[in-house]
Amino acid sequence: MPKRNHDQCRAIRVTPHFIEHPAGSVLIEFGDTKIICTATVESSVPRWMAGKGEGWVTAEYDMIPGATSSRKPRDARKGKVNGRTQEISRLIGRSLRAAVDMKALGEHMITVDCDVIQADGGTRTAAITGGYIALGLAIQNLVKNDKLTASPLKANVAAISVGLLNGEPVLDLDYAMDSNADVDMNVIMASGESLVEVQGTAEHALFNRDQLNQMLDLAFGTLDKLISAQNQALEIPYSSQRTTLEL
Repeated sequence: MPKRNHDQCRAIRVTPHFIEHPAGSVLIEFGDTKIICTATVESSVPRWMAGKGEGWVTAEYDMIPGATSSRKPRDARKGKVNGRTQEISRLIGRSLRAAVDMKALGEHMITVDCDVIQADGGTRTAAITGGYIALGLAIQNLVKNDKLTASPLKANVAAISVGLLNGEPVLDLDYAMDSNADVDMNVIMASGESLVEVQGTAEHALFNRDQLNQMLDLAFGTLDKLISAQNQALEIPYSSQRTTLEL
């Protein structure tokens, strides 16, 4: 059982500008889950979008082999992308596109890479929350370098996991909680308390409408904290001395 209250998320640590070369980067930590998110900008878009005057945001997610207690083989060695990896990549891409006015982005493509270096549950939600920071830093660079006249960001997008454990709503499931949860749900939210996507599964027991509302209330109850972490990270200028925010 967790030592924290069921309505509390794990300790959040955010280190922006974690890697030097990408246009935007961050190390985001939710408890023992640690993910490096980077954003790379290209002055072109996929061929099927060329000439429309719109940009594109996409994402790739993966776990390093030593991120979990047993080694996860690299997809390149198997010759194909793991289905879970592909599904999470698409989820992150969809979520981050909800934050951006593609017309205002112009014909730029931003790829957000989320690499899990240590996994303890909630990797996809932490990746979305951190991916927004990397995306925001990359957009700041486009504005700073006069590639854009203004930021195309429309809203913050963040995510958190919720669930039912022994019939009780819980927030931000770590691996031990997730493994024993009756219900596991990922909630992707935008500032203004709008929903981007909800993924919920009855793992060991069914859940009713009231329980669904309780889980959604828990998720939205932590939205301000997640957005605060994102906005504070975006205000930290690049420096050779890394700054880590702890919330």
